[in-house]
Amino acid sequence: MKRIAIACTALLVASVPARAQFLDLGRIINKAVDVTQKTVEANREFTPEEEVALGQGIAAGILGAAPLDPDANLQRYVNRVGKWLAMNSERPDLPWTFGVIEGDAVNAFALPGGTVFVSRGLVNRLSSESELAGVLGHEIAHVLLKHQLKAIQSAQASEVWTDLAKEGASEAIGRRGGNVLGQELKSYGAKIGLEALKNGVFLRPLDRSMEYEADRLGMVVAARGGYDPYGLVAALQMLEQLKPDETGASIMFSTHPAPADRIAELEKFAPELDRYAGHPEVRARFRKVVGAAP
Repeated sequence: MKRIAIACTALLVASVPARAQFLDLGRIINKAVDVTQKTVEANREFTPEEEVALGQGIAAGILGAAPLDPDANLQRYVNRVGKWLAMNSERPDLPWTFGVIEGDAVNAFALPGGTVFVSRGLVNRLSSESELAGVLGHEIAHVLLKHQLKAIQSAQASEVWTDLAKEGASEAIGRRGGNVLGQELKSYGAKIGLEALKNGVFLRPLDRSMEYEADRLGMVVAARGGYDPYGLVAALQMLEQLKPDETGASIMFSTHPAPADRIAELEKFAPELDRYAGHPEVRARFRKVVGAAP
């Protein structure tokens, strides 16, 4: 376990919420213009509060168009697996939430602050809990490493999202004397998060190096949770068998490196985790839950 901790330490980082009541539209526009007219540090840190609120806002927009699968038992199961993994990560204090989006699409993605979605189409194609843990571990790793926030900061006009979010958060915190943030901060985060979603910031592929990094750390996260870390490799081998134009698979292929490339990268790292390959795959429990779903 010490080797896992050492391998992980260099890979890990931090977290994200933002503000509320409706702001005057003219004031928002003026602020946005203001922000774009000045030089802003591209790598400025979001606070944990801003990160969470941004993620919640984006999640609200996504769920408005792609609702959760109605199988409550499946939702509880995926949440239990995901939260167990997250509790064994470097950021257990985030408000981690895991949801299964209904439909045949094959995809999984994470949002700032600890919200992770996996599609029903992907879950149906997995064979064990360890494979699910590998997929969720990959997405948890994106949050641990703040990959989505880095994508915002590198995107065109990212200064607008950064400054509006930070301004809103500081105002809300100031009004409340630095105490619990409350509904105002969440509402503002939703507003900015939806703007980021509308402008496509979270629909763009992450850098290939980020995906490879999340794969490596995802295996570590799964191993820490007591799962066979090669569950992620098995999931990638399944994806490799899908055709890019197959129903529901095009999104995954357009936003991630090819499964074969990801497996090749993991082959350089996976031997460090061989000692944990004997961890359980948990097939029976997985099939009982997923197989019982409609």
